[in-house]
Amino acid sequence: MNLPNALTIFRIVLIPLYLYVFFSGLPYHLEIALGILLVAGLTDIADGYIARKHKLVTTFGVMMDPLADKLMMLAVIASFFLTERISVWATLFFFARDVAMIGVAAVYHFRGKKTVPANAYGKLTTVLLYLVIPLVMYRYPYSEAILWSVIAFSFLASAIYLGKFRLLNKPD
Repeated sequence: MNLPNALTIFRIVLIPLYLYVFFSGLPYHLEIALGILLVAGLTDIADGYIARKHKLVTTFGVMMDPLADKLMMLAVIASFFLTERISVWATLFFFARDVAMIGVAAVYHFRGKKTVPANAYGKLTTVLLYLVIPLVMYRYPYSEAILWSVIAFSFLASAIYLGKFRLLNKPD
């Protein structure tokens, strides 16, 4: 266990906290929920930076860091669907993409295949999601259309990522 891995675990612990706050109806619950997401985003940046800078990259971190990100985003999308901020179709496309990415990564990992670290497209997808979240959360006009553009970009990023997986694990 090292600091980057502890930050990843902390991010996973933030998921039920986000959900509790988002659905609580407490005063300023949306602002607090958004703050929790901001903390999650900042710890994501911090754990990656610390791991690379101090050579603390671990197999656990390589697998769990993107899983923590995807689980948080799935929780956010689910909360938006359950409060009718987004359609069932946006939810299904988002879930299908993330669940497929988790499944493919797990299959590659458990078959002893090499995994590909996050690339620029994946990181940009995450940044775009963090930018669109407040728009959807506060029901900004056309926020779902903006979310759809991010979902479309995420499918492109996933295709590039999967292509790199296949190239890295291509038989010689």
